[in-house]
Amino acid sequence: MKYLHAMVRVRDLDASLRFFADGLGLRETRRKDVPQGRFTLVYLGAPENPEAEVELTWNYDDEDYGSARNFGHLAFAVDDIYALCAHLQGMGVTINRPPRDGHMAFVRSPDGISIELLQKGGPLPPAEPWASMANTGSW
Repeated sequence: MKYLHAMVRVRDLDASLRFFADGLGLRETRRKDVPQGRFTLVYLGAPENPEAEVELTWNYDDEDYGSARNFGHLAFAVDDIYALCAHLQGMGVTINRPPRDGHMAFVRSPDGISIELLQKGGPLPPAEPWASMANTGSW
């Protein structure tokens, strides 16, 4: 058996690609447009293991997918959790669980999909502005 991908339905393909590609740094590995079925599939992979893909399914007809909490989350190991969170925040992404411990953070895609970011190796030393969030309890 071989793991292939996790599929998530998205409502705005351009916004989702901006988040996953421009924000997280995933790369599009392939795309399949199926106009007769009224959907497009876009596969993205992380640079270090592109074969483990995230499939974005965009249905042409508007549909309410709910809160997406039943999906769980996608997880990515990152080189510098502080830098990535600052980058995402600069793009207007809300950091739902800041990396105040230098190890873990959670953000949400434009479709409300929970994304866990984990620092490669051990946690980074506490750094501002993230470290002060541990004392305030805000997140």
